[in-house]
Amino acid sequence: MVNLKAMPYNLDDEGVKWVQETIAGMTLEEKIGQLFVNMGSSRDEDYLKHVVETYHIAGVRYNPGTASEVYDQNKILQENSKIPLLIAANTESGGNGACTDGTYIGHEVKVAAANDVKYAYELGRVSGVEASGIGCNWSFAPIVDINRNWRNPIISTRTWSGDVEKTLELSLAYMKGIQESGIIVPAAKHFPGDGIDERDQHLSFSVNSLSTDEWDSTFGKVYGGLFEAGLPSIMAGHISLPGYVRHFHPEATVEELVMPATLNKYILTDLLRGKMGFNGLVVSDASHMVALTSAMKRKDMLPASIAAGVDLFLFFNDPDEDFQWMMEGYHNGVITEERLTEALTRTLGIKASLNLHKKAKTEILPAKEESMAKIGLPENKAIALEVADKAITLVKNKANIFPISADREKRVLLVEVKGFEGGFGRMLGGNERTVDLLKTMLEKEGFTVEIWEPLIDKIFKMPKEEQTDALRNIYAQKRPISELTDNYDLVINVASVSASVDQRVQWPPAKGTPDIPFYVNEVPTIFVSLQCPFHLADVPQVQTYINCYDNKEMTLKALVEKMMGRSEFTGVSPVDAYCGLLDTQY
Repeated sequence: MVNLKAMPYNLDDEGVKWVQETIAGMTLEEKIGQLFVNMGSSRDEDYLKHVVETYHIAGVRYNPGTASEVYDQNKILQENSKIPLLIAANTESGGNGACTDGTYIGHEVKVAAANDVKYAYELGRVSGVEASGIGCNWSFAPIVDINRNWRNPIISTRTWSGDVEKTLELSLAYMKGIQESGIIVPAAKHFPGDGIDERDQHLSFSVNSLSTDEWDSTFGKVYGGLFEAGLPSIMAGHISLPGYVRHFHPEATVEELVMPATLNKYILTDLLRGKMGFNGLVVSDASHMVALTSAMKRKDMLPASIAAGVDLFLFFNDPDEDFQWMMEGYHNGVITEERLTEALTRTLGIKASLNLHKKAKTEILPAKEESMAKIGLPENKAIALEVADKAITLVKNKANIFPISADREKRVLLVEVKGFEGGFGRMLGGNERTVDLLKTMLEKEGFTVEIWEPLIDKIFKMPKEEQTDALRNIYAQKRPISELTDNYDLVINVASVSASVDQRVQWPPAKGTPDIPFYVNEVPTIFVSLQCPFHLADVPQVQTYINCYDNKEMTLKALVEKMMGRSEFTGVSPVDAYCGLLDTQY
């Protein structure tokens, strides 16, 4: 069923024997446990021992922590697990995905905008060194989705590009870099591919609506290229692919067409295994996402995912409940003996490919002092600074405003542009009030800087009994245009909008105040998007538009250097920043 001597396992006879004998020596409870990856909720030693001893889990993904904390956790886990564990990190943007003090290099779109494949390699290399140094041996990266829908919020910065060739090239470079450590395997995600729909599978159903021919020439080409290079594992997304379901099952019902890949044998077995010949490991995306949890009852969903072709199920909801339901799925025949053995073989095959079977439990992790010395090295942080400098993209420059000068544009008004405040993406993007940082930086350059306080914010500071009247009179707050032109030489709009249900700008009700850049023909205006690369769709009128791809302090410093003319704008947009719209281009 599984060729362990072929890619991506490349096992010798000893490795194959270990896999086979380990499976033969397992109890049924241990076999069922090896279908699960636990989301660690604590680093307490008693908790960690309890999880591995009670549920016999195959792997772990854990909550963020420092390198020292994660190292200690991983040591406890490996030394108390009967079978070596896969310990996963989310190194999408660097070693910071393995530990909080790891090195952030940049989100994938930022790395791509730096326009040099070496930075994708470095992103992988740094991720591999830092994650493996603290005992992680599996990475849920790279993200190889193709960004073809500017309205998609969840991958706006988290994937390389909308271009197929660039996506494959950078993904291969990342894979090469991360595997150089020799003790960590990448898991490309999210098969069969995000970036076509505008919905987020964390919160809703999501569909890849491409035809079979369109899919083959895009996502199929990317995954096929990675498979040829020996990609060890993939993460299956809760994304449907009706085109291929219809291809394999012409009489498919609507329910079958929209069933997410993680529950769909036509996608994971017929397409991935059959047509594409993928021999590696398949892990599901997190099982708390609505696109999965709302597809069927959880007690049915767990075994159905394994039957469809998932080898490892990502995260318990309630461990006792989920374990029992997976066991029932085996006893009632949803999970066949053949399918169970196949899943176990792939999981253990990956573990053997890492030579985990050859190491004593106490030797799986390197010495702690050696591990800590690999985290946050100055030469790795220097790469992040290079990427920040090279990636910033001057998308639109029709006003020819640069360089700005404190002599000519002395009085600067900073306007904070907001989106929906909350949601999953806020954790990804961070909560820093970047206008305050930018104000400090510009004042050091000699500018006089004021931050606009929105009228709505002022109203909500009023006593409640006054708020209603103030809201009713919001249009009475209009002021002469001269209040802008006489008081400011430059307006900089700063948007730091993180992903949520959408990633659009949320404009306030006032339309004649500086909140919205209506004044682009009155006062020199710069619009800076620090996260989402697609805000030009919401401000097509601006003549000067910049994408920075994140809101880190080092990025803001690089931005100021470029606006002052001391550094060139060299970033090349890897996505269609004009969003396919005509008015964004004028």
